[in-house]
Amino acid sequence: MKFATLNNGSRDGQLMLVSRDLSRMMPIPDLAPTLQALLDDWARLSPLAAGLYEALCAGEYQESSRPFRVEQLLSPLPRAYQWADGSAYVNHVELVRKARKAEMPESFWTDPLMYQGGSDSFLAPTEPIRVAGEDYGIDLEAEIAVVTGDVAMGISPLAARGAIRLLMLVNDVSLRNLIPNELAKGFGFFQSKPSSAFSPVAVTPDELGCAWIDAKLHRPLLSWLNGQPLGRPDAGVDMTFDFGQLIAHAAKTRPLAAGCIIGSGTVSNRDDDGGPGQPVAEGGLGYSCLAEVRTVETLAHGKPSTPFLRFGDTVKIEMLDAEGRSIFGAIEQRVEPYTG
Repeated sequence: MKFATLNNGSRDGQLMLVSRDLSRMMPIPDLAPTLQALLDDWARLSPLAAGLYEALCAGEYQESSRPFRVEQLLSPLPRAYQWADGSAYVNHVELVRKARKAEMPESFWTDPLMYQGGSDSFLAPTEPIRVAGEDYGIDLEAEIAVVTGDVAMGISPLAARGAIRLLMLVNDVSLRNLIPNELAKGFGFFQSKPSSAFSPVAVTPDELGCAWIDAKLHRPLLSWLNGQPLGRPDAGVDMTFDFGQLIAHAAKTRPLAAGCIIGSGTVSNRDDDGGPGQPVAEGGLGYSCLAEVRTVETLAHGKPSTPFLRFGDTVKIEMLDAEGRSIFGAIEQRVEPYTG
């Protein structure tokens, strides 16, 4: 199934069922007014929603549905009880730490990193990224995220796979120039992690078919900067920790409530020779954030030449299925100054 949230003027929006081809969307108020309400009663309501979904995809409900319009949507979960972002792609961690001249402990290969992000105000998929100043070092981070059902404390990684209800794409916006001072305090990210944006549509794992294997999504994650290809790494490759492991890590000492969002961290692939990868323009898989671009430039030339995002820049993040059809819809955002 595929779900979205219509901006109806309320804080949490209205739950919409979306057709598989992203052509139509339909409210299902008799089942659940919001996506969070559906997640809270998933075992009872999801089979009922599945019947409506198949009918919608078959062309029924033309009168009660409407054309799918991304600009009418909020984030699938406009706010969530929890948003915790991991770093499953250790290649990315290694590269960005090199940029800060920080050593990477060996434990990072066996124990996931995770930070707790702000979850009270997610950006809509086409909402601008508004920042007070370019000197903050504005960066995109293209990622995958899962939405869980209720998760018991101490759950095993294998059992945690069964708690995955939905998947989404993420732009985990980072303010790179604020990160070093925050980390130096020893308490982690806060000001350097403004509101994240999620894909227009949240998708159940069964919709992904053979691309969903062992709690990893095996499809290229595509990103563009100002219309030019930036990255196309495969989200199922070089993922050191699968989503079951990330969920179990988050639930080691606490239960997780239905609607918890767990992120993969920036998707990143190595070259076949083990190197950090090449730009798309040079035939490589590119990068899912500018920090990686700048690190590779520094390693190759002694200093970075690519700036972080500037006002007026546009970013796009999307994933296509094997037939070239959009799975989640696209995150498309413009960077703008915040004027208060």
